Amino acid sequence: MTRALALISGGLDSILAAKLVKEQGIEVIGICFKSYFFGPENAKRMTKQIDIPLEVVDFSQEHLETVKNPKHGHGKNMNPCIDCHAMMMRDAGNLLEKFDADFIITGEVLNQRPMSQNKSSLNVVKKESGIGEKILRPLCAKVLPETEMELKGLVDREKLLGISGRGRKVQMELAEKWGIKDYPSPAGGCKLTEPNYSVRLRELLKYVKTPTERELELLRFGRHFRVTEKCKIISSRTGAEANEIKKLLTPEDTGFLVKEFRGSMVIITGEPTEKDIEFAAKVSGRYSKGKDEDRIKVMYGEYTKPYDKFIDVKPATEEEIAQFMIG
Repeated sequence: MTRALALISGGLDSILAAKLVKEQGIEVIGICFKSYFFGPENAKRMTKQIDIPLEVVDFSQEHLETVKNPKHGHGKNMNPCIDCHAMMMRDAGNLLEKFDADFIITGEVLNQRPMSQNKSSLNVVKKESGIGEKILRPLCAKVLPETEMELKGLVDREKLLGISGRGRKVQMELAEKWGIKDYPSPAGGCKLTEPNYSVRLRELLKYVKTPTERELELLRFGRHFRVTEKCKIISSRTGAEANEIKKLLTPEDTGFLVKEFRGSMVIITGEPTEKDIEFAAKVSGRYSKGKDEDRIKVMYGEYTKPYDKFIDVKPATEEEIAQFMIG
């Protein structure tokens, strides 16, 4: 029996591509790549809707190195889409033997994304993956040259599609036809496409050559400030955000609270100087009910213990906030 490995991003296109090939009586196994910047949650939910198994592959470190220095550059933000797609294809190709599979399926659509899915970019991915002749793009196959799988009769080309461009009408109609209802927006779940996250990541990589998973996860939450090179100040914007930050904190982190006024949770990660501590206290004041006071008392100390140190400061001004805020 013919068997294919389908790259499942968690979006609609990749699951439709897998379903389209499955409809030809071909066994399909989903492959989802997990990194620091995207996870398998959507892929798990989507594969259940078309009843195919899913294998999750963690390539976090390999992907991070590519993000830092992509051969083909970044997209609009920090997303190295061309290099990322080629890496996924190559790694999936290495799994063909393990799963005794014949080829790879992807949900790419010609010209849907101007930079990463034009004909030139698709050809670059095909070439650099090292498994170009094993890649089938079912949603746009009819506007691309015939593949080895079609020529050998493993796949019926007439039952594939020729979608091109940014429109989503055909995909939406297919989703309705196949009862696929629970799918995310086309924007996807990659943090690297988010402008604010990308600004923070670019700034972090200036100071930290190999950031930890925790450092990368913290970029998602709060307001970020850098006063000196070896530490970051983070201030929560909401109670829900504070709860998420707390999950990532350790005894090495320093927490701040304004003594007499309610406000934002402020923490320092890294190796703070006296200058950092003073500014963190000023940030605490700025995002508290005491922001208009001339002076406030701020408690601080090791995050996991009662705060036993105090500092008197004037809450930070808008100019000071703008000077040190990242993104």
